[in-house]
Amino acid sequence: MTAFTIDLSSITILSNDQFDRLCADNPELKFERTPAGELVIMPPTGGETGKQNVELATDFVNWNRKTHLGVVFDSSTCFRLPGGGDRSPDVAWVERSRWDALSTEQKRKYPPICPDFVLELLSPTDNLKTTQAKMQEYLNSGIRLGWLINPQDQHVEIYRPGSAVEVLQAPALLSGESVLPEFTLNLEWIWT
Repeated sequence: MTAFTIDLSSITILSNDQFDRLCADNPELKFERTPAGELVIMPPTGGETGKQNVELATDFVNWNRKTHLGVVFDSSTCFRLPGGGDRSPDVAWVERSRWDALSTEQKRKYPPICPDFVLELLSPTDNLKTTQAKMQEYLNSGIRLGWLINPQDQHVEIYRPGSAVEVLQAPALLSGESVLPEFTLNLEWIWT
């Protein structure tokens, strides 16, 4: 279950409309697109990764329901990033006023916005370098905070604009800092 990246540049560059139609015509597949226009076909997650994804997303949903500060998205949501890619982070959050500024049509399709926060959970079949490049893509597109959680190596990479990537070894807790006020993610369960 490996992601496949296909470079179509020798025959075509998919427009946004063509990419949207490709996704609609193949609902059983999950696609992403790099800023260079490469098509990425994502495999479904395995049971352990799916369980971890939903556990992580639940903490964000519960926090957001209390604070009403924004909107939480799951891994099925594709964002049309300002840098040119179409990406689906495992968990994403957009601050309420930025989300509300989008039209109804923009909210229904692939929102043309970079989330304020993204989380990527590295699954056993993911490539670390590829996922790190994806995190850099989010940074280049405007995220304010990003976490790359690597259960296999038991570390977390924290991405912030204008800062070097911070790497923490098996942290028990992560702080949402000023981006996700008063949010704390307990990760002790993921390392066991």
